[in-house]
Amino acid sequence: MTLIKSISGIRGTIGGKPGDGLTPVDIVKFASAFGTWVLRRNDHAKSTIVIGRDARISGQLVSNLVSSTLQGLGIDVIDLGLTTTPTVEIAVTHENAQAGIILTASHNPIQWNALKLLNEKGEFITGADGAEVLEIADKEDFEFAEVRKLGKYLQNETYLQRHIDMILSMDLVDVDIIKKKQFKIVVDGVNSTGGIYVPALLKALGVEVIELHCIPTGHFAHNPEPLPEHLTEISGMVSKHDAHLGVVVDPDVDRLAFVSEDGEMFGEEYTLVAIADYVLSKTPGNTVSNMSSTRALRDVTEKYGQTYTASAVGEVHVVTKMKETNAVIGGEGNGGIIYPASHYGRDALVGIALFLTHLAKENKTMSILKASYPSYHISKNKIELTPEIDVDKILSSIEKKYSKYPINTIDGVKIDFDEEWVHLRKSNTEPIIRIYTESASANTASNLANKIISDIKEIIKS
Repeated sequence: MTLIKSISGIRGTIGGKPGDGLTPVDIVKFASAFGTWVLRRNDHAKSTIVIGRDARISGQLVSNLVSSTLQGLGIDVIDLGLTTTPTVEIAVTHENAQAGIILTASHNPIQWNALKLLNEKGEFITGADGAEVLEIADKEDFEFAEVRKLGKYLQNETYLQRHIDMILSMDLVDVDIIKKKQFKIVVDGVNSTGGIYVPALLKALGVEVIELHCIPTGHFAHNPEPLPEHLTEISGMVSKHDAHLGVVVDPDVDRLAFVSEDGEMFGEEYTLVAIADYVLSKTPGNTVSNMSSTRALRDVTEKYGQTYTASAVGEVHVVTKMKETNAVIGGEGNGGIIYPASHYGRDALVGIALFLTHLAKENKTMSILKASYPSYHISKNKIELTPEIDVDKILSSIEKKYSKYPINTIDGVKIDFDEEWVHLRKSNTEPIIRIYTESASANTASNLANKIISDIKEIIKS
C-alpha cells in the first residue's frame, strides 16, 4: 500500500492500514485539515467548497467521506458529481466558493485515488499553503461544528453544459469552421468522465464521434496514462474508421493526446506545441512549460519573436511562472494545456476546441501538421523506489558526474548537452524517479536514457 502526502494534496492506494494506504481514516483526517485551513483563511466565516470526482470505482466512497467531513466542520458543499478537474476549477469561481477538492488520482491506475486541493481562485494551492494543511493534519488540529451549525450539501449537475458553453464562446474557438470540416473523431474516454464530457463537447462542435471506452464505469480498459504504449486500440480504430484523428484524455480530463489520421501518435508533447502555434499566431505573447517538456515549444515561441520560460514540474509552478511572465499559453508536455483567457488550469476540453480550430484553419491532415513542427523525440522512463534508495544521493551524484555541462537544479537535476537534455526528478504522484531525455533522434534519446539509468543503478549499488 502507498500513501503520498505532498503540498498538492494526498494520494494513495485504497485500503490497508491507516497511514500506509488511502484509508477512510486518512481521507477524513486530510479533508478535516483542508477544511480547517479554509475556515481559518476566511476568519471562520461561513464557507463553501466545491467537490467533484472522476469515475474510478472508489470515487463515491471517497466523495461521501469528504463531503460529510466538510459538513461536520460547518462547511457547505456543492457536489458536481462525475465531472472533470478543469470543471471543478471553473465552478469554484462561478459559485464564489472558498475552495475546491477534486477527487481523482489523475493518470494513476484503478487502485489509486486522491484529494487535489484548490484555493478560492480555482487554482492549486501553493507550496506554503500545502505545508500549512499538512501541519494541521499532523497535529489533528481541527474542531467540528455543533449540530445546529453543520454544513449544507447541494448537488449541481449543470456544469457540463456551462463548461461547454464557456468554451464555445471563446474568441479563438471558431465553431463554424470546425462544423464545416465535418470531422470524424474517435474518442477514448478510458471509462471515466472524459467519456461524458469529450463527446458532449465534440457534438456541440458538429463532430461525428466514434466512442471507445466512454461508459464511466471506472474500470479502466487500459493503463489510464495517455502514453503511446497504452493507445494501440484507438490507433487501430482511427485507421479502421477512416477518422480524421483520435482524442485521448486521462481519467480527470486535464491531459490531452491526439492520434493522427494514419494511426500514428501525434505525441502528447506536441499537443501544447500545436495549440501554442495557433494561439501565438492570433495573440502574440510569452509561453511557459515545465522543464521536462519538449524544446519544440521554445522554437515555436521564438518563431513569433516571443519569450519562452521553463518552470519546475507541476501545474502550480507553471501557473506561477505564467503569471510572472504574462504568458498567453502554457502547460506541460504531458498534454496539459493552460490557457489564461479561459482559466489558469490544465483543461483538455479547452485544448480540444483550440486544436480543432487550428487544424480546420490550416486545412491539413494531422500528420502533415505534425511534420511542420521541429522534430524532437522524448524518451520517458522511470525507476521504482524502495525504502533503501537515497534519492538525494542519486541526484547529487549525477550532478557531480556531469558537472562540466549546464545543470539546472530547481526541480531535481536537468542536464543540457549540446543537442540533448536529460531531466531526473522524484515524482510527486508515484514512488518513482522519472527520467526524461530528449534528442532530435529517437535512438539517441533512448540511448541517453539507458546511459543515465545505468549510472543510477551503479550509484544504488555503491
